[in-house]
Amino acid sequence: MNTPIMYLRSICFYVLYFLIVIFFGVLSSLSGPFLSYINRHHMLTTAGMLIVRSLSLTCGVKIKVEGLENIPDGPCVVLSKHQSTWETFFLQRLFMPVSTILKQELLKIPFFGWGIRLMHPIAIDRSNPRQAMVQVMQQGKQRISEGNRVVIYPEGTRTPYGKVGKYGRSGAALAIASKVPVVPIAHNAGYCWPSHQLLKRSGVVHVVIGKPISTTDKESQALTEEVKEWIEGQQDRLDVR
Repeated sequence: MNTPIMYLRSICFYVLYFLIVIFFGVLSSLSGPFLSYINRHHMLTTAGMLIVRSLSLTCGVKIKVEGLENIPDGPCVVLSKHQSTWETFFLQRLFMPVSTILKQELLKIPFFGWGIRLMHPIAIDRSNPRQAMVQVMQQGKQRISEGNRVVIYPEGTRTPYGKVGKYGRSGAALAIASKVPVVPIAHNAGYCWPSHQLLKRSGVVHVVIGKPISTTDKESQALTEEVKEWIEGQQDRLDVR
């Protein structure tokens, strides 16, 4: 049941959210060109973790993470469930240095987009799937060759908590072409931070990091299905309370 206090806590969170975004957006614009790539990552992922922390403080959202030992030392392709904005902040810090596949419109957002540009994302035009696939493969292989991890949300867009979107094959294809493993991520962040809603719920964001999946002698369709089965197979056991 939604209560006035829940709305008040959500509003308090968004006040902190926008203050953090504005502060780091300005800071990154002024200092970003003078910082090394990894130091830019440290600065901007700190902003993301402050947002995650603000959600915990204002709305009572706890975090439970399993499988930290499964994060490889080198480059990989991370394929994650996509339910909210929460995981975009959390995974960038967890897999730093990282390049994220995102829609190019995000780069046009004042303050927010200023910071994102400095992290070398792969910004695609979702209205042109063919060109987007070419871009993911070309820029993704380049980022991986530079030592980055690449985060891709195979469902393409945020899928409501409890729902399953259509899994695209670009992430699997990139991992196979780059000869790096796939790391699957299951989580339930959409329960506490529903997409396109003001209200935030208290509860537990439960994240499970799967063991790296080898891409040797794999085909993208079969690999995508393997990742989907693992991620969706984890969803029912994730704690929200």
